[in-house]
Amino acid sequence: MQTSRESLRKFPQPLDRVAIALMLATAFLIGILLLSGDRSAPRVRDFTWQGKQIGSDDRAFLLTFSRPMDHPSVEKGLKIQPELKGKVSWAGRRMAYTLEQPAPYGAEFTLSLENARDRFSKEGTNNGILQPFSEKFSSRDRVFAFIGAEGNEAGRLILYNLTKQDKKVLTPENLSVMDFKSYPGNDKILFSAIERTNPPQSLAEQKLYTVGTGIQLNDPAQLGATETTVSATPTQPGQITQVLDNRDYQNLKFDLSQDGNVIVVQRLSRRDPNDVGAWILRADQPAQAIDNKQTGGDFLIAPDGESLAVAQGQGLAILPLNSQGEPSRSNLDFLPKFGTILSFSQDGSAAAMVKFNTDYTRSMFLVSQGVQKEILRIPGSILKAEFDPNNQVLYCLLTNLIQGTNFQEQPYLAAIDLKAAREGKPMEQTLRPLVLLPNQREIEVDLAPDGKALIFDQTQADDRAKAEVGQDLSNSKLWLLPLKGDLNAKTQPEELPFRGLHPRWLP
Repeated sequence: MQTSRESLRKFPQPLDRVAIALMLATAFLIGILLLSGDRSAPRVRDFTWQGKQIGSDDRAFLLTFSRPMDHPSVEKGLKIQPELKGKVSWAGRRMAYTLEQPAPYGAEFTLSLENARDRFSKEGTNNGILQPFSEKFSSRDRVFAFIGAEGNEAGRLILYNLTKQDKKVLTPENLSVMDFKSYPGNDKILFSAIERTNPPQSLAEQKLYTVGTGIQLNDPAQLGATETTVSATPTQPGQITQVLDNRDYQNLKFDLSQDGNVIVVQRLSRRDPNDVGAWILRADQPAQAIDNKQTGGDFLIAPDGESLAVAQGQGLAILPLNSQGEPSRSNLDFLPKFGTILSFSQDGSAAAMVKFNTDYTRSMFLVSQGVQKEILRIPGSILKAEFDPNNQVLYCLLTNLIQGTNFQEQPYLAAIDLKAAREGKPMEQTLRPLVLLPNQREIEVDLAPDGKALIFDQTQADDRAKAEVGQDLSNSKLWLLPLKGDLNAKTQPEELPFRGLHPRWLP
């Protein structure tokens, strides 16, 4: 009786007794749930490409699940339409899917996942079956820019959306565009131009500008951005901003880094003709001369944006561009036997370089991880080369020497099978001619970012100079060569329905 009285003293109120009873009941129910297991269906918590526009740099997406999953059932139930082949890897509740090739531009895709189970469910039961999942994403539109060549479009920068069949003239009539590079976000283009005056200005009087394209991408790279940043109003098409004047220096060649953060310009002093070299521009910073007097030759910014490949007469030098002046991360330093660098691979792991031989032939070398391998030797010229996105093919603009009393060259487009070249196979098995071109050297050719097409112009050299000062050039043609991925497949170029020159794809 004394113990009962003590208990009543501890819980004198009826409300306390009710609370204790509810706590015991709740604990009992939780115990039952733990013993019987979680019967809620697993689901996809996050898909990193959901509703996004992917580019050639976007090669993998992540699926995050609410529970640990049975890997084989997920991999079997995953479908992408149209098909994008890839490889699967796992890290806990996350599954990564890495594409074998960049997604072709101008397409919409649907990812679906059905009949996948969590790791602890029993096969043959309905418990632990994933909720059906289906979401869409797309690739960027197929867009290129070129310099107009007829009527009031002559000398002006023009943007053409091949996916939507839409053309925009970006620059005003008072500017004659000479060269341009696209920013990675496709929202603007960096270009050099001279003002149209009477009499015409010298081609050396160019200034640097940017122009807005009006393109706004919903890119996976914006995953970490704030909602305000992502939904910001895009730059209006045709909005011009001057980047660099020509008051004290003439602006010659320029290059834009792959990430769009660095511009390098070759400049010549108006006061001292011996003062010529490269200058660097970074975002919101004034132009600064690079502290190296050997930057007067042709140059190319490496994909890392931290080094510059410069032709120095006796070879190629790799100079650091980082603000601290520390050595570049590139494995290359100085390559004395090469005269020209044609291009870097997209990931910076390889470069195509030209050697001028004593027997008047030219060789192309593949330089990768310190290894220099000759992959081509021809009596003609090696004008341009560009790596495909997977570094398996090198698309080139080459020339053949035409036999006769006069020195003439016949240009042609070709592809080099890099896998076969690395294996040491003869040139007859590695080089595939694609298209024989008119007898002209001044040809601009560019590979689409997804590797599915080449675009090039057909313009005579004297006519090209006319276009650069804004004169009509109605005979200049643009051509599109589809690429099927099979180097043995024969394709024919397609003439585009407008006139222009210097075509380049947007990334």
